[in-house]
Amino acid sequence: MSALAQSLGGHVADLALHTAAQAAVEHLAAPAANALIQSVDWLAIAPPVIVAVTALAVLVTDLFLPEHRKPLLGWLTIGGLAAAALMLLPLLHGDRATFCLTGATRACSYTADHFTVVIQLLVLGGALLAALLSVTGVQDDRRRVPAGEFWFLLLSSAAGAALLPASRDLATLIVALEVASLPAFALVGIRHGEARSAEAALKFFLSSVTATAVSLMGVSFVYAATGTLHLTEIARRLPQADGQLHTLVQTGVVLTLVGFAFKTAAVPFHFWVPETYVGAPLPVAAYLSVVGKAVGFSGLILVTVIAFPSYADVWGPALAVLAALTMTAGNAGALRQRATRAYSAVRLLAWSSIGQAGYLLVPIAAAGYTRDGQKAIGSTVAYALMYAAVNLGAFAVAALVGRTKPLNRIADYRGLYATNPVTAVLLAFFLLCLAGLPPGVIGLFAKVTVFSAAVDAGLGWLAVLMAVNVVIALYYYLRWTALLFRAPEGEPVRHRVPAPLTVVLALTAAAGVALSGAPQLVLRFAATTLF
Repeated sequence: MSALAQSLGGHVADLALHTAAQAAVEHLAAPAANALIQSVDWLAIAPPVIVAVTALAVLVTDLFLPEHRKPLLGWLTIGGLAAAALMLLPLLHGDRATFCLTGATRACSYTADHFTVVIQLLVLGGALLAALLSVTGVQDDRRRVPAGEFWFLLLSSAAGAALLPASRDLATLIVALEVASLPAFALVGIRHGEARSAEAALKFFLSSVTATAVSLMGVSFVYAATGTLHLTEIARRLPQADGQLHTLVQTGVVLTLVGFAFKTAAVPFHFWVPETYVGAPLPVAAYLSVVGKAVGFSGLILVTVIAFPSYADVWGPALAVLAALTMTAGNAGALRQRATRAYSAVRLLAWSSIGQAGYLLVPIAAAGYTRDGQKAIGSTVAYALMYAAVNLGAFAVAALVGRTKPLNRIADYRGLYATNPVTAVLLAFFLLCLAGLPPGVIGLFAKVTVFSAAVDAGLGWLAVLMAVNVVIALYYYLRWTALLFRAPEGEPVRHRVPAPLTVVLALTAAAGVALSGAPQLVLRFAATTLF
């Protein structure tokens, strides 16, 4: 009996030790298991998610709708974009983040801060206005443009564009950039049987793929030097990188910027712009001119100001040179457009957008030369908001004139005031805003803030070059404006304004007039606690 008791006691002791050991292992493993669990902040990610879900809904709905009811897809798209924009309102009251590392290092892949909300407002607002422009265009061109595919591609691109400003690691940034870009290639060449559109889409695709490949090489160099892809962690580890990796890091920084410079149409990555704008449906060109630029500039701001502040001596001068080349090349190209050349109005807007991209690059470059980088970045965001409103308005008028004048020459706008006085006055206002002349006070105010950012950063030579380019741009903007009020040649053609175009013109004009009346509001809104 005593032997049996000893045996049972030994087994009980072994069982107790085993249980205690198992409990200890489970206790130690619990934090590791919990570290793998992600809690998703659905409110923070709501805007891009709503756009993506709407895209899927449009794609599925298109399978069951008869041909005569396809226009409903356009209104479903507009409703989804409007709902996504409304979801930005709860995000105005504080920063939110999700998809974060849960260990000792606090770094997140998605952050909905003030900068994110402002750029998402720009992206979703631009996509919404482009969708309104497209409603009439898709219906008029329904034999060559498949409605379901068009709206699905537009929403898919907008979802990627809305994701990008919230991305806080290089992998998510590149993925968002490609999600915004790949559907845009198809949108440019979506018209069946039109060689010009197919050629424009091919040029756009090949140029973008090359730029993306170069950027991915730069990302790999940065990752090799730091061992992380999160922007805040890259900023922390870059100054501690081995001195032998200095050249590798410098190369990685420059190459990473290439993909975003391509999206901004910065020289020498600008050659795709004129042909793409001419070959694409006009609402798609308007979308690329605003949303495409917002994607590029928000990506540039994130990688330079957040990820690479310790290498400001590399990207600061590089972006200053790019800004100088871009504004000069853009204005020179716009100056060369002949009024009687086919599609000269669209080409002028394309070259003008390149010149405007040069102005937008100036404050980002200035952020590399000053400690108050947030103020400089605020100037870029404020300028982008102004440019988006008035440029979309100019494209809306171009879309209206293009309904009766398919070649869309500058000469086709002669005497527009005699047939459509309100439309002519609005186009004149938009052009004066782009030129920076009264009554387009918001354009003048935006240019002054950009000029001030260059001067404050000690970039006097860039400020002087910008002033020269602004004077050059006055010539072609005023030449087009004057043509609107001249006597028409031949029989005047009246342009019937469809309801969606009327809404776009009204919204862009209201934004331009309101901001011209209180221009300080846009800078205050753009610069308040960007990061």
